[in-house]
Amino acid sequence: MNLYLPIAEMSVNVFLLLGMGVGVGMLSGIFGVGGGFLMTPLLIFMGIPPAVAVGTEANQIVASSVSGVLAHWRRGNVDFKMGSILLVGGIAGSTFGVFLFQYLRSLGQIDLVIMLSYVVFLGSIGSLMLVESIRAMQRNRRPGSLRKLHQHNFLHGLPFKMRFRRSKLYISAILPLVIGFVVGILSAIMGVGGGFVMVPAMIYLLGMPTAVVVGTSLYQIIFVTANATFLQATLNQTVDIVLAMLLLVGAVIGAQLGTQIGSKLNGEQLRGLLALMVLSVCGKILFDLVTTPDDLFFLVGGSGSH
Repeated sequence: MNLYLPIAEMSVNVFLLLGMGVGVGMLSGIFGVGGGFLMTPLLIFMGIPPAVAVGTEANQIVASSVSGVLAHWRRGNVDFKMGSILLVGGIAGSTFGVFLFQYLRSLGQIDLVIMLSYVVFLGSIGSLMLVESIRAMQRNRRPGSLRKLHQHNFLHGLPFKMRFRRSKLYISAILPLVIGFVVGILSAIMGVGGGFVMVPAMIYLLGMPTAVVVGTSLYQIIFVTANATFLQATLNQTVDIVLAMLLLVGAVIGAQLGTQIGSKLNGEQLRGLLALMVLSVCGKILFDLVTTPDDLFFLVGGSGSH
C-alpha cells in the first residue's frame, strides 16, 4: 500500500515505513539513542531528499524518546538535574544548527554536508565505542579485577562544580553544557537526537553510570529535537507531516519493546552492539558517497524523475 508524501514529493510503502519506525523505536529504548543516526540514512537510501529526511526525522525522535523516557523514569533511571543542564546547551546548539542548516542549504551544499557529517561522526564514535566495549568485556573476564566507577581527568577540575546525586557525581556544569551544545548542532544538521554522541560522552567524559545514562540522554533529546523540528518546519519547510506520523506510530511501539530488551543486557554488551550498528551505517553511507551513481544525471535532475 503506497502513500504520497507531499513535502518529499514521492510515494512510499506504508508498511515498510511502519516497520522501520518500530525497529528504530526499539533501538531508542535499548540504547538510549533517538535512533535518528539510523533512520535518517535509511530514509535517504529510500530516495527521500536528505534535507526532508533530516527535518522529518527530528520530529519522529521526539515521540520515541518520550516513550523511552517514561519507561526509564518508572525504573528511576533518569537524572533530571543533569538532563536539564544538558538541555540548556542543547537548545542553544540546535537553534544555532538550524540557522547553519538554512545557510548551507542556500549555498546548495546541505546534502553533501549531511552525508559527510554522518561518515565522520559515525565512523569515529563507532570505532571508539567498539574498542572500549571490547576492553571492558576483557577486564570483566579477569577474576578479581577491581575498577573505579569512573576515571578522573583534567575536565573534572573545571570551575562551577555541581553535585548530581542520581549520577553520584560532583563535576563542573561547563562539561554537560558544552556536550549539550555540540549535540544540539548535530540534531539540527543531521536529523538525529544525538544519543550516539551523547551516550558515549556521558559515560566516558562525565563518568555517569550506564544505567542512568540511557534515560537521562532520552530526556534531553526530547526537548532538543522538538526545538529543532519546530525551527526546521518554520524556517526551512523540510518537515513532511505524513512521513512523520507513519514513523511516529511505529517508534512509540518499538521504544516500549526496546526498553524491556535493554534491561536484560549489561552495559558492555549494549555499547558493543551499538558500536557495530553505527559502523555498519557509516560503511553504507561512505560506499554511496564514493561509488559512481547508475544515472550520472540523477544528482541534477533526480527530483523531477518521480
